[in-house]
Amino acid sequence: MFFMDRRDAGRQLAARLEHLRGENVVVLGLPRGGVPVAAEVAETLGAPLDVCLVRKLGLPFQPELGMGAIGEGGVSVINNDVVRTARVTPEELAEVRAREQQILESRALRYRGGRPPTGLKGRTALVVDDGVATGSTAHAACRIARACGAARIVLAVPVAPQDWTQWLGEQADELVCLLAPSNFAAVGQFYVDFSQIDDDEVVACLNAAVAPPLSALRPEPRRAGPMDREVDVRAGSVVLRGQLTVPDGVTGIVVFAHGSGSSRHSPRNRFVAARLNRAGLGTLLFDLLTEEDASDQENVFDIGGLARRLADATDWLHGQPGIQGLAMGYFGASTGAAAALWAAAEPGAGIAAVVSRGGRPDLAGPRLAMVTAPTLLIVGSHDPVVLDLNREGQAQLRCENRLVTVPGATHLFEEHGALERVTELARDWFTDHMTPAPHTA
Repeated sequence: MFFMDRRDAGRQLAARLEHLRGENVVVLGLPRGGVPVAAEVAETLGAPLDVCLVRKLGLPFQPELGMGAIGEGGVSVINNDVVRTARVTPEELAEVRAREQQILESRALRYRGGRPPTGLKGRTALVVDDGVATGSTAHAACRIARACGAARIVLAVPVAPQDWTQWLGEQADELVCLLAPSNFAAVGQFYVDFSQIDDDEVVACLNAAVAPPLSALRPEPRRAGPMDREVDVRAGSVVLRGQLTVPDGVTGIVVFAHGSGSSRHSPRNRFVAARLNRAGLGTLLFDLLTEEDASDQENVFDIGGLARRLADATDWLHGQPGIQGLAMGYFGASTGAAAALWAAAEPGAGIAAVVSRGGRPDLAGPRLAMVTAPTLLIVGSHDPVVLDLNREGQAQLRCENRLVTVPGATHLFEEHGALERVTELARDWFTDHMTPAPHTA
C-alpha cells in the first residue's frame, strides 16, 4: 500500500476510524505533517480539529535524529538510551529544550491565531500523525492529551514500523495503523508525495475546520455522490478500465487523458486527481488504449482515434446516474493533451475547460482553432522544446487561453514543488470555469 499524499492517507485512515463517529471526539493533528491527515479524519467524522503541539528534541550534532520531545503543558519525554549513547550533556539537552520551547510557544500563537486550545476533559482525544518513526513525538502527544484530561486516547497513523505497538501500546487506549511493514526505513518511503508542509497550510487546515459551512454562505451545490470505484468505460466497440471518483457535493467532472506510455495508474495524474477531488471536483481516470492497442506505436500517436475514445468516454459519463447536468472538463498530459483539445473542438462537445500539462497541442493541428473551451497550457521552464510547441499552439487558439511556465520544472514536473504548482493552477482553472450545465448532445 502506498499513499499519494497526506490527504489521501487521511481519507484512507478516516475509513478505519468510522467506529468513532458520534463519540465525543477531538481530532489532534501533529504539526506539521500530521495536520492535513488529521483534517481529512476530522471532516469525515464530523469532529473538531486542533493541533497537539509537540517539538522533537534533535541531537545537537544530528537534529533529524530525535532524543525526545516536549509539548504544551510542560510535558517532556526523553529517550535516555539515545541521550546516553550519543553522550549528550545535561547542558546540551537544556539548550535544545529551551530553543524548542520557544518555537513551540510561537507556533501555538501562529497556528491558532489567539484561539484557546480545544478542551479535552472527559473527551476522546484522537491523535493523528502522518506516520511513526521513532515514536517519541507520538509518545509525547499522548501524554499531553492525557494531562489535559482526555478520558480516552486513540493514536492513529497511516504507517509505522512493524513493532510500533511495543513502543506505544501503553500510551494510548487504542492504536490504529493502516500499514506496518517489516521493511520500514522512513515514513516518506510510503508516500508518492511527501513534500514538506509549511505553517500556512497548517493554519489553512485549522481555519477551514472552524469556518462556517459553505451551505450557510451560499446555496448548496448539486450533490451526486460520494463515489470512488472502478468502472468499465464503453468507448465505441471497446471497454476501457477506469477509476471514477465523485466527492460529496460535486459540481463538475474532470476527465483525464494520459500521455503515451502512461495509464490510469499514473502517479502524477493520480496526485492531481486527488487534489481536484479535495476541491469538490469529480475525476475519471481511464486507459485510452487497451493493452493490445498500446503494443502498436501507431495507436499511441493516433490523436484522432484517441480523441474519439475520449469523446465516447465523455458521452458514457454523461449517462451515469447522478452525473447528468454536471460540467465536464479535460485534463491532458503529453499526447493526451492533444487528444483532449481535439475532442473539445468537436461540435456540441460542451466541454467547460481544458488543462494541458506538458502537452503537445501541435498534434491537434487545425483543430486548435476550433476549440471553444477555456484552455490552460502548463509547461516546465526547463522543457524548451515543448515550451516552444505550446507557444506556437497558443497562437492558434481562438478561445480564452493562458500559458503558464512552472519555474525550474522539466517535462515530467518531478522537481520539488513542481507538481504541486501544476495542481494549484489546474484546480483554480477548473473551479473558475466549470459550473453545472446541461449536456448538449
